[in-house]
Amino acid sequence: MVIVGGGGHGLASAYYLARNFDVGRIAVVEKGWIGGGNTGRNTTIVRSNYLWDEAAHLYEKSLQLWEGLSQELNYNVMFSQRGVMNLGHTLQDMRDIVRRSSANRLNGIDSEVLTPTDIKRRVPAIDIAPSARYPILGASFQPRGGVARHDAVAWGFARAADQLGVDIIQNCEVTGIRQVDGAVTALETSRGLIRTKKVGVVAAGHSSVMAAMAGLRLPIESHPLQALVSEPLKPVLDTVIMSNAVHGYISQSDKGELVVGAGIDAYTSYGQRGSYGIIEGNIAAIVTLFPSFSRVRMLRQWGGIVDVCPDACPIIGKTPVRGLYFNCGWGTGGFKATPGSGWVFAHTLARDEPHSLNAAFSLERFYTGALIDEHGAAGVAH
Repeated sequence: MVIVGGGGHGLASAYYLARNFDVGRIAVVEKGWIGGGNTGRNTTIVRSNYLWDEAAHLYEKSLQLWEGLSQELNYNVMFSQRGVMNLGHTLQDMRDIVRRSSANRLNGIDSEVLTPTDIKRRVPAIDIAPSARYPILGASFQPRGGVARHDAVAWGFARAADQLGVDIIQNCEVTGIRQVDGAVTALETSRGLIRTKKVGVVAAGHSSVMAAMAGLRLPIESHPLQALVSEPLKPVLDTVIMSNAVHGYISQSDKGELVVGAGIDAYTSYGQRGSYGIIEGNIAAIVTLFPSFSRVRMLRQWGGIVDVCPDACPIIGKTPVRGLYFNCGWGTGGFKATPGSGWVFAHTLARDEPHSLNAAFSLERFYTGALIDEHGAAGVAH
């Protein structure tokens, strides 16, 4: 089997394939270097507080794997369960928060509803004044959520997969997918032909490009998503704060930098950069929540490429081409799903059928209409 894409999801897929199934030789091919795409260009948030059962169960499986991942891989991925807080600024926000929190608890996922006083107690720097531009009426809080170190996740999965015999081939770009009678027979790459009957594509923002090589058109769009960090500060924020209404989210890294993100740029692009307007709006939103941060200087900014499905949920499963499988369309929710995505995709590749956790995320849902609309819970960026 060949996994196309050496990011977190691709390496996790290869690791769980090698660990859980007897499928023979496994290779990961990456056009650049492992972890050099979206895995190294995100804001590292991990949570499972999604609304609908299908998404909630998949992300909760991933969170459970996160909780033991450092021990599993024998590599410290620096997973910090500092909690994730979603703010509400209107009565409708609070209705949505109570609804989602209730749905989470029914699915066995930890969730609390906080008052403004509770929020201020946990996050002293935040402005909860009634006169604020966006008054804070409350929040949901998932204590088990948090952040992890993105490059450590890629290195940990790569090292563990390598120890299980997986071949990881960097600087190897796929240029074509050969088929005979509707089935995969080989991959054309910049380093030669690789003959294989099973290919799992986990190429993040370039999934539509890979699909076109096989004559497929996927219902996804690729957009730039950017983020930024501030100069290092002493510890001031020990949880993750998200606000859909204000359109921004923020946490503090282990180095003291404030990690800030917002929404995707509206235009489609494969450029790993974004527009100034998004940065300006993002910083304005954060300063609204944390007036004291207005004096902090921005240190650096970067962008990634996200592939977004119409229902803000991924595609994980088979395609009309026999032996060709896609794991894509995660939008802005990819990093948090890394171990869970690899776990279910490995099952799908090995068994030629989906696991119960990813059965609902097939391509067929766009024909049947069985969509899973997670725009409300998918996060600020959608």
